Amino acid sequence: MDYKELLEKARKELPLVTKTTERFEVPKVVGHLQGNKTVISNFFQITDTLQRDPQHLLKFILKELATPGDLQKHLLILGRKLSAARVNEKIEQYAHEFVICKECNKPDTKIVKEGDFSFLRCMACGARQPVKSKI
Repeated sequence: MDYKELLEKARKELPLVTKTTERFEVPKVVGHLQGNKTVISNFFQITDTLQRDPQHLLKFILKELATPGDLQKHLLILGRKLSAARVNEKIEQYAHEFVICKECNKPDTKIVKEGDFSFLRCMACGARQPVKSKI
């Protein structure tokens, strides 16, 4: 066998390579409208995935959507009708500001308070960036 035949044989024996997706994916909201309110039933699943305090994400969402809201047992109840796309957009925005490392784009971060300032510290690459918006 010559080189080209061996190369073709080797390529055929290689396992099929598939594109891998990111290991971090923000879950989409699951909820329904109840009168004039929006009820989100997987809010705590989202905060667990983001590894953030539910109260921190709640304050961000309420501020960004300019609506009252409340956590009751395992539900988030927002004080007006909102589309799931709009809530998902705000959660994605939160993830980019408070979860994803700006250096390595990994979600392995923690919010660390040092004095009067908060920093986003990456556990993967060690980067430290100040958190711009204050909630």
